[in-house]
This record gives sequence, C-alpha cells and structure tokens, in this order.
Amino acid sequence: MKIIKLLLLLSTLGLGAVATVMYSGVVNVAADEPHSKLVYWLLEETRESSIKLAAQDIEVPDLSEPELLLTGGTDYEYMCSSCHLKPGQSESDMSMGLYPSPPNLTVSNKEHDGHEHGDDVQAARKNFWVIKHGIKASGMPAWGKTHDDERIWAMVAFIKQLPTLTPEQYQVLTAID
Repeated sequence: MKIIKLLLLLSTLGLGAVATVMYSGVVNVAADEPHSKLVYWLLEETRESSIKLAAQDIEVPDLSEPELLLTGGTDYEYMCSSCHLKPGQSESDMSMGLYPSPPNLTVSNKEHDGHEHGDDVQAARKNFWVIKHGIKASGMPAWGKTHDDERIWAMVAFIKQLPTLTPEQYQVLTAID
C-alpha cells in the first residue's frame, strides 16, 4: 500500500511539474534561438529512431531510371530547394529561418550529418518516409497527401544524385519544358 501511495504522490508531483513548465511560458519556443543541448539531443534521437523504425520495411524500387531524375528534379526545384538548397548554394532565407535547420541535401550525408553515406537502401527508405509523411514541428510537410508514391520515389532518386550535380547539371535537370 505504501508503494502505491508513493507512486501516486510521485505521479502527481511529476504532472504538476510538467503543467508548471507548460503553462508558465518559461520554455522559449522561438525558432531563432536553439534548444539546450539536452533537449536537442532528445529530439534528434527520438526523430531518428522513429523514422528508422517506420521506414525499415519499405520496399525500395530501382532508382536508376533516368526519367526519375527529370520528374524528381522538377519537384525538388519547386518543393524542396528553398529549404534544402541547390548545388553551389550554402544557405537561403528559408534554410536560415528554420530551426532546426533543414539538412543541405546538395552535400553528401557525411558532410551534413557526420556519417558515412553507408546503406543506400536505408537512406532511400528514410528519405521516402520523410518526404511522404513529413516531420512534425520542423517545417517538413507531408507530401504524401498530395503526391503518389511513384512521384515521391522520383524525388528520392533525385536526392540520391543531388550531391554529385554541378549547378549547371542541376539547372538542366530541373528546367520545365
């Protein structure tokens, strides 16, 4: 019985502390000031673990079809480049104004997240899932509400090639007829 009372007391105190923080306004939600290191780490780890689990069983199609680059390139230009940048670009008004900053997809994974390029299949699964479902409270929309899987896979194929493109190649691949 004492254990139950102790658990109830601790739960009540915990809920009271959470409510105090929530309603006091002491947590700064401004996008122009970073989270504390602990909060940032907790959010990053939670996001990465969630995406990895959700994407683990996605079947990756052949992404080497040239047509995918053209379709995906056009969509990337109009839907992604203002945040995730174009070759030769290091920042934009959108990329500077978002927190956390969106990854610069024009550089290799090793350059923007500190990891080796590694498993292309896992990267494709992750990119597909993120494009389709978005990420809450990050500025990344869920494009699956307006785009079918084929079109999303075309963007994944384009993103895979994006770090290898020069600004001139990018311009050719993203031009509309």
